[in-house]
Amino acid sequence: MDWLYTKNGVPLRVRDDKVFAQSGKQIGRIRDDRVYGPAGQYMGTIVDDERLIYRSTHAARVSSPFTPSFAVGTVRAHRVAAARWGDEPRIDG
Repeated sequence: MDWLYTKNGVPLRVRDDKVFAQSGKQIGRIRDDRVYGPAGQYMGTIVDDERLIYRSTHAARVSSPFTPSFAVGTVRAHRVAAARWGDEPRIDG
């Protein structure tokens, strides 16, 4: 998996267990099928190996905090929004 897309189609680059915004800033880390932000807060669940969707029923889980890293910024076209249960995750990047 090299790319994830949010529910509304915003592209996110994936390298190993790290998730990067288009700016190149690491915004999350993958643990199982969930993505957690730098403070360890739940950001979203990976659905169908391609979409990151915020699901309030999963929000109680937390992970250990980490220091964000940086990668080269990227440009990629947005995708069409997904008609799946959940909300657009909050991306700070």
